[in-house]
Amino acid sequence: MPSMQASPGSEPAARAVPAAAPGLAMPPLAPAAAPGFATPPPAAPALVEVENLTVHFPAGRAGFWGGRRLTVHAVEDVSFAIGAGETLGLVGESGSGKTTAGRAILRRLPATRGRIRFRGADITEVRGEPLRNLREHMQLVFQDPYASLNPRMRVLDIVAEPLLVHGRAATRQEAADKVGDLLRRVGLPGDAAQRYPHAFSGGQRQRIGIARALALNPEFIVADEPVSALDVSVRAQVVNLLQDLQREFGLSYLFIAHDLAVVRHISHRIAIMYAGRLVELAGRDAIYDDPRHPYTEALLSAIPVPDPAIQRRRQRITHVGEPPDPLQPLPGCRFQTRCPLAEAQCRAVTPPLAERAPGHWVACWQDA
Repeated sequence: MPSMQASPGSEPAARAVPAAAPGLAMPPLAPAAAPGFATPPPAAPALVEVENLTVHFPAGRAGFWGGRRLTVHAVEDVSFAIGAGETLGLVGESGSGKTTAGRAILRRLPATRGRIRFRGADITEVRGEPLRNLREHMQLVFQDPYASLNPRMRVLDIVAEPLLVHGRAATRQEAADKVGDLLRRVGLPGDAAQRYPHAFSGGQRQRIGIARALALNPEFIVADEPVSALDVSVRAQVVNLLQDLQREFGLSYLFIAHDLAVVRHISHRIAIMYAGRLVELAGRDAIYDDPRHPYTEALLSAIPVPDPAIQRRRQRITHVGEPPDPLQPLPGCRFQTRCPLAEAQCRAVTPPLAERAPGHWVACWQDA
């Protein structure tokens, strides 16, 4: 595997996004800037590319005596690219496949079908030592800052562990020096290294988790709902920290969340996921100002507005019905059971994720 190491804050050499496989609609990089929010670097080259990613899990057999095998269809034909220095927000309700997709990209879960590329190299089937080396460049920030830190280890040992395992520090003293620098970068005092996780608040624990993810100087981080377990007053601090680190180190993020207000602040583009499939993908402003898919419209209508007068006038869009069973996915659009616009074609044929406007991709027959 070619070397993928980059120095902190450096810009990778620009290259063209590889052509999509035949029959694949591959949404290109099209980040949109917006003053006051996260602004992507111009003409960002692709760092991570996902093509037709599909993840299925075995789920035993149906029937008491063991009938047909059951399969959970967690992620189905998901395609997108993330540019160097870009944040792609991945949004959807619980069970939509967001976390599964993120972990499959990091090769923590096997892909059933599809391709995952990092810096142009196909990593879908990488194993052994090449996969171990790849871990240095792709890291994960966990959702629960309480469960993700070993309570029996000091912060020094927690953050130093990847440095020692991957040979980034020759001695424990060198590792300790690097840990102290990392803790200062994430806004924690130097003496935090000698304390245990129980001595910190939720927001501080998440900062420790971020320091651990940064220890190997990665280029790509999957942030799996990193602020959902934190108090509202702390969320903005952690999100601002992630943005500061992105500017300092040139990081790329896949930011997984269900809080659309947080996603709008940190993301350059946003992908909406429902029942394992992408239903909409566009620049942040296009998603919030011109949603095209009925599911996206419903999600946005649930965001509260701080002005009571405006909030009273807003129409809350709700869709009745049950989401599809991941063990028995229906043919056609997966949103058909809850969509008021569903027609015969929606129930028979799966709508492709197609570009309906420049940089705005939608999977809906009604928007064709």
